Amino acid sequence: MKNAADIVIIGGGISGVAIGYFLLKYGAKNVVILERDFLGAGATGKCGAGIRQQWGASINCIMTKFSCEFFENAAEELGCGDVDFHQGGYMLLISTEKELEQTKKNIVLQNSLGIESVLLSPQEAGEMVPLLDTSKILAATFHRKDGFLSPFKTTQAFAKAFERLGGTIYKATNVTGIDVTNGRVTAVKTDKGTISTNIVMNAAGGYAQQIAKMVDAKLPLYSERHNILVTEQLERTLSPMLMSFSLNLYMQQAPSGGFIMGRTCANQPRDLRVTADSNFPVEMARTVTNLLPKLGQLRMLRQWAGLYNMSPDKSPVYDEVPETKGFYVAAGYSGHGFMLAPATGQAMAEIILGLSPTLPWDKLGLSRFSSGNLIVEPSVV
Repeated sequence: MKNAADIVIIGGGISGVAIGYFLLKYGAKNVVILERDFLGAGATGKCGAGIRQQWGASINCIMTKFSCEFFENAAEELGCGDVDFHQGGYMLLISTEKELEQTKKNIVLQNSLGIESVLLSPQEAGEMVPLLDTSKILAATFHRKDGFLSPFKTTQAFAKAFERLGGTIYKATNVTGIDVTNGRVTAVKTDKGTISTNIVMNAAGGYAQQIAKMVDAKLPLYSERHNILVTEQLERTLSPMLMSFSLNLYMQQAPSGGFIMGRTCANQPRDLRVTADSNFPVEMARTVTNLLPKLGQLRMLRQWAGLYNMSPDKSPVYDEVPETKGFYVAAGYSGHGFMLAPATGQAMAEIILGLSPTLPWDKLGLSRFSSGNLIVEPSVV
């Protein structure tokens, strides 16, 4: 293990490797990523992998539009193979008048930012998704450039590009402490040795709070268990990713034919448990068969759980922790970290290297929670 680095990134999920790549792309040297397991072992490898640009807050539209365009060109940008970006679109299903009113406002905003989302009638939605019981919805929206991609292929693509640019990755390496002298980071301790450094990037996902405690910083974040499942394979009948905020559902049909689906369940533990919730399959089955009744005959193959790292306004935090010079954090994605990864990498590289912002990350600092300038996002599950 190296005994010194210019920048140490803690966390080898999609965010950590994306940050590492962009740092090197913009001129950083001697960057190390530390991962306690294998790359993508945390929330990245357990997520639904959706990529959408349909939001109700302009900052989220801008950040995800940047990310989507990056993913469209990932093979060329990262010098990798196909990351399996399936741009079958995202269909958002609307079932209440209040939601419809908000959705119309969202579309105006999205269109003004170059996102070509459209409002669909129930009939039009049913023509695109024949499995859908259109009597359960008032309308839908659709954006053809949204979709989903492979979490593991994308993470590996970033990691390989990072290593080609001279970065170093240590897997199966536990961070045990962070040294701070006179209010500045000086070293990261691991179970394999100590790395001297003046810059530490906390990209630890659901464990971000635990890493922050190592420098006596308290983040206004918490981690929450979320469940997901996959069914047996069926001939492909669903092209777009489906989501409904009011009906509490997100779902895709994977290239292999299985349906991957999830919903938000009440009373989930706010700690680091990722054990399966025995109530989740029943609640998920009721939710999905209410909307797509023909899927009621499918058998569930497997369920699993991962951590959403939640912020008070359900938007990410990109900042240097004020109490400790050189300690940066990118966390609090609230379930959207995978789709934000390229924007996260770009933003944190600009922040750490002191570059002029090309994305509105200045609105996503920690100070917004004390000033009350929260990012109010109406369009989340």
